Amino acid sequence: MIARDDPDGDWTAPGVFECAPGVHRIPLPLPNDGLRAVNVYAVADGDGWTLVDSGWALAEARDALGAALAELGAGFGDVRRFLVTHVHRDHYTQAVALRREFGMRVALGAGEGPSLEVLNKPRPAHRQHDRLLRAGAHEIVRELERQPQPPSDPAEWAFPDEWIEDGAEIVVDGGAPGARVLQAVATPGHTRGHVVFADAAAGLLFSGDHVLPRITPSLGLEPAPPASPLADFLTSLELIRTRPDAAMLPAHGAVGMRVHQRVDELIAHHGKRLDATLTAVQAGHSTAHEVAAVLPWTRRDKRLADLDLFNAMLATMETAAHLDVLVERGLVTTSEQDGIVHYIS
Repeated sequence: MIARDDPDGDWTAPGVFECAPGVHRIPLPLPNDGLRAVNVYAVADGDGWTLVDSGWALAEARDALGAALAELGAGFGDVRRFLVTHVHRDHYTQAVALRREFGMRVALGAGEGPSLEVLNKPRPAHRQHDRLLRAGAHEIVRELERQPQPPSDPAEWAFPDEWIEDGAEIVVDGGAPGARVLQAVATPGHTRGHVVFADAAAGLLFSGDHVLPRITPSLGLEPAPPASPLADFLTSLELIRTRPDAAMLPAHGAVGMRVHQRVDELIAHHGKRLDATLTAVQAGHSTAHEVAAVLPWTRRDKRLADLDLFNAMLATMETAAHLDVLVERGLVTTSEQDGIVHYIS
């Protein structure tokens, strides 16, 4: 049964939720993942559908997407294309898997090309090891090396049919009077090729992981990270702030928030985080791992030592990203000793 989306409800609950005329939110499960679900958006496209993001290529997600399309009177064969915001597994891989069976097209931001190039090469033990070692996080690396690495299927990372360029206008239900136009806006930061899709006429922004209602996205968790992912992210937030305000349709979390409100909150959050990071360096903590260990994490202000392995890795990498911005702003300097980067105020 198709329901009207409720911003106060459980956003992860399975089903089909109308969030705007011709736009339906479909939450798909992420088993054993703290995010719990990813929102896929089905946009009416003539006698078919365009989907924004696709979910993870898992049996549970495929079944949930199939059931949701049936609620809309459709099936996988009625999906014309996937517009994917970025190349993380929970957004991209199901699109590739379904394309093999049903032939719909897959489009992805052009900036994700370098990461896909790496993903199509033989996989090293762990793609984040070098960055973690430079951050002084040797214990995290040792623990990662003790973890079994799931097999990597190169087929999951096949290249898209189309590369989406910044500013591209994607016509949905092309040729029909009043056809919907989605403008792609490059928003590097969470990943270097992340894009959002703006529907100016309807006042909507499919914001992917760039702007999320309750959490801040990870930075630099990608096979081919840029030099300064936080700097990119802050620049992208400022860019979105200059655009007309819109209703936010995020990849994780409930709908209902306005984009400008959340962008302002995210910019303020990172400003406070930069201040706290600088204070930690001034107190004598010199590596990214040392600084991360004295900062609070999550909305519950946990210590780094209380985080699970994956989130401890993310926290250390995020701290390194903040430290690099402080370097760019001339507030700290760096030196390297035995392959470890030290930050000095």
